[in-house]
Amino acid sequence: MTEDPLIAGIELGGTKCVVILAQGPDAIHERVEIPTTSPEETLAAAERAIDQWQGFAALGIASFGPVSINPSAADYGFITSTPKPGWAGTDVAKRLGARYGVPAGFHSDVVGAALGEARWGAAAGLADLAYVTVGTGIGVGLIGHGRPVDGLTHSELGHIRPQRSNGDDWTGVCPFHGSCIEGLASGPAIAARTGVKGQDLPPDHPAWEGVVHALAQLLHTITLTGVPRRIVMGGGVMVGSQFLFPRIRQAFRRSLNGYVAIPDIEDVDTFIVPPALGHNAGPLGAIVLGQQALEGR
Repeated sequence: MTEDPLIAGIELGGTKCVVILAQGPDAIHERVEIPTTSPEETLAAAERAIDQWQGFAALGIASFGPVSINPSAADYGFITSTPKPGWAGTDVAKRLGARYGVPAGFHSDVVGAALGEARWGAAAGLADLAYVTVGTGIGVGLIGHGRPVDGLTHSELGHIRPQRSNGDDWTGVCPFHGSCIEGLASGPAIAARTGVKGQDLPPDHPAWEGVVHALAQLLHTITLTGVPRRIVMGGGVMVGSQFLFPRIRQAFRRSLNGYVAIPDIEDVDTFIVPPALGHNAGPLGAIVLGQQALEGR
């Protein structure tokens, strides 16, 4: 059997950047975590780590966004209209690709995590899935036939506007849309609404009801695209609050109300699952992006 190629990967997150040299989850040779500060400081630190490595065949980059993923666009490989201060208009892929002179794959961090879970994790063996990250932001990576489901750009389903719970008129925290899914159920939204970080909020706190309500509607919408055979939910809020899974599954079942009566969907315990790769889903997804770039896919 041919050994998987050695790939350098970068998961550029809103809080931290993970730089990894790997062939897969059982062959991680180096892993470095860097705080995400300013663009120049963060990217320079990532370059210093990668500069020490030799023999990698390609580079994969999975970045927080929004990002430009159209290879023919002038701003391909850039972070575009992000609310993260100082990062809008930052060139990531062209800068790093030119530095190392190897094929470079580039996509959003949530699509990277989806590719990692599809290759080695909770959706291994499934060609069609969705990965939902609930953390500093909320994003969705859709994979169909083993490839990201892209068109003009990547999906931004975390910014759809949900139906609000009766009597709930809280304005939310999204600087663009206020009470979109991200504005209501992300980590910063939970902290703004309660004054307590999600990991410190007790399971019986009433604020979780609004989080569950919003996330169940997001899963309802994703399911109605007809794409996923499984939905993997990760990110700091979900990984740190496992009690949310049964509540979200129950709310999702109520929301869908028997529509799309397919056994794969009706078995919510296997349709909505946590990630198997944990916090390595994104970095290993960057490795998959590098592999795909090497294959010319």
